[in-house]
Amino acid sequence: MNIEIDQDSGFCFGVLSAIGKAEEELRHGNELYCLGDIVHNGMECRRLSELGLKTISHQQFGTLGGARVLLRAHGEPPSTYETAKRVGISLVDATCPVVLKLQKRIREQYDKMDPEHQQIVIYGQKGHAEVLGLVGQTDGNAIVVESAADISGIDFSRDIFLYSQTTKPSSGYSGVIEALQSRMRDGATLTYFNTICGQVSHRREHIREFAASHKVILFVSGQKSSNGKVLLNECMQVNPRTFSIEGPGDITSEMLTDTDSIGICGATSTPKWLMEQCRQELLKLIQVQELSGGHK
Repeated sequence: MNIEIDQDSGFCFGVLSAIGKAEEELRHGNELYCLGDIVHNGMECRRLSELGLKTISHQQFGTLGGARVLLRAHGEPPSTYETAKRVGISLVDATCPVVLKLQKRIREQYDKMDPEHQQIVIYGQKGHAEVLGLVGQTDGNAIVVESAADISGIDFSRDIFLYSQTTKPSSGYSGVIEALQSRMRDGATLTYFNTICGQVSHRREHIREFAASHKVILFVSGQKSSNGKVLLNECMQVNPRTFSIEGPGDITSEMLTDTDSIGICGATSTPKWLMEQCRQELLKLIQVQELSGGHK
């Protein structure tokens, strides 16, 4: 049996940096809170919780005067920084540099535009942490659209400045651009920017090749991961024998039927150690089947 872990899967730079900062703080014995789940993977969150990281909500945030709080890679709106300053919270800012750059671009555009004739639209998942941070740069005035079918709330007689959440698929972004272009009124313009993370975009292309190179794919990801849903779909498009799992406990012997090649891959929020645990579980199942004479 050939079992391969995709070396391009696992934490992206932003998530890796955020977790590294959390681990460093905890190693020094500092009491550390994290505003929201540090990563959309329950098992990694539990691992860090056991090291001492305490996850809090935005409602709890304003009550922690004097505390040390980590801001995760997804980024935060300006109101979070204002609250921290007001109540005396010490921030460990682990916002991904790609997200920070996008926040700055949107803020600069918002500050100089004419709201009577211009508007900012963001292609992204409504309610997602990154998107909330981006909308916050516009004082809550940006319009968020999730797909080309979700554009009815836009005023097409006003100029549009269009940005994308960094982890969205380029194909979906292209669809939104085309839908907006077809609806623009005379005199109004559409200006769009390439704000999708290049590292994440590359993974979508690579994971299709990886999924096609194995008979069975185990895609490891937390249910909350937006990027996980996108990459899982990419795998399923090229390999119908793709199984979505959260960890080794989800692996069954049926997944080994009629195959001699299994690929393990995951989202930008999936830790490498978890994919390795899945590989070890597969090896145990294979050994049991071989001992029982049931492996095909």
